[in-house]
Amino acid sequence: MILSVDDESDITDLVSFHLTRAGYEVTTAASGREALDAVQARRPDLILLDLMLPDIDGFGVCEILRRTPDTATIPIVIVSAWSTTDTRELGLELGALDYMTKPFSPRDLTERVRHLLNLRSTRQSKAIS
Repeated sequence: MILSVDDESDITDLVSFHLTRAGYEVTTAASGREALDAVQARRPDLILLDLMLPDIDGFGVCEILRRTPDTATIPIVIVSAWSTTDTRELGLELGALDYMTKPFSPRDLTERVRHLLNLRSTRQSKAIS
């Protein structure tokens, strides 16, 4: 399951549409608090996280998830309109695996999600063997 976190419903609708069409289950959250609650209710395989959220910003959500042992390994992709190098670097330093800027190509998003989930699956298989 993929958790898409964005306070703009147009974005979460777009993400849900394309990823569902690609065969993924998608859940959405419109705030940082909602995202953290959703992660506790059902641990996602990957999180698409906006930075500009109404309560806890995406940086804060990323930091909280990385400090919590149960959620520290969930892959996070920041999807934000902020496109500065400093913002990208901070997101990656806080533990995001990738950073996409808005507007984004739905095809690019789907390919990145597929790639990150395949990497995670490969790593988990190697860890088990």
